[in-house]
Amino acid sequence: MERAAKGSVMPADVVVAGQLARDLVLVLKGALPEAGQSGQVRERREMLGGKGANQAVALAQLGLRTALIAVAGNDEAGSRLLQQAARDGIDVSGVARRTRAATGLIVDIVDRRGQWRYLEDLPRSVLLNESDVRAGEHLFRGARWASVQLQQPAAAVRAAARLARQAGCRVLIDGAPPAGISQEELLSRADVVRADAREAELLAGKAIAGAADAAKAAEAILRQGAGLVALAVGDEGNYLAWDDPAWGSGELLLPLTGTRVVDTTGAGDAFTAALIKGLDQYQEPEAAAHLAVAAAGTSVGHPGGRPELTWTALEDQLARLRDAEAPGTAS
Repeated sequence: MERAAKGSVMPADVVVAGQLARDLVLVLKGALPEAGQSGQVRERREMLGGKGANQAVALAQLGLRTALIAVAGNDEAGSRLLQQAARDGIDVSGVARRTRAATGLIVDIVDRRGQWRYLEDLPRSVLLNESDVRAGEHLFRGARWASVQLQQPAAAVRAAARLARQAGCRVLIDGAPPAGISQEELLSRADVVRADAREAELLAGKAIAGAADAAKAAEAILRQGAGLVALAVGDEGNYLAWDDPAWGSGELLLPLTGTRVVDTTGAGDAFTAALIKGLDQYQEPEAAAHLAVAAAGTSVGHPGGRPELTWTALEDQLARLRDAEAPGTAS
């Protein structure tokens, strides 16, 4: 196993531990074809992807020095993706290069209604292990935040959360705990918990039908150690609750921005990155939550998970969000 080229000598503001993959996005002209039939592709995009890389790109676009701990194959595809990540301003020195392994591939098929289906080639060889995380331990030193994707194996998740906490980072965990690690153990090391609608139900252990259910789930998560919880609540939007010495106590339900949905891939990654940026910059959960929802709104308007977070786009989405919040305005 090799390591990617040395990154910036400046310490990172944020370290992301998660998936790196080659994303192939196919936008269909019509509906998904039935078995034995073919369909026409209207648009094709190939890009750096995976939840870890998407978040790292978004954080860099938001002006934070970002380091990525991930795995790529020691192949041409992996080299191209790491070159792109470096151009995006990401420190890739924590990316392991696996010999005799093909870089992960995610095929995102989007139909004419904006509904996606993923085909994933993410074998264990391109997932993080504990040794990968330990090799990137130095990246946590001096960082203010760490984002840990829970779609990785338990040993890697445990090591990333522990090393980040030992280094003094605020720790955000994204998703639901993988098999092999208890929810109580993980939440005790988390400052912020982010989960999409499906993951929120896994954390709660029951269905979340609306904001009232999300509030109960968030309350239980806060009791287990987290300082802030952000849960997606279907079409209602995002529910956030917090109880932390630095941020005080409160709760907030924010609607979606109403942007026409092309592809929801990557919206959660943009949300998470902007939530970190907002908490880091403003130290106010309300402002951070608005920025996070705005970032997610910028992502759903184009195919693929690669973020395009310009401040012009974010201001437009913030204006949409203010309109959606106004009394009598549909979200």
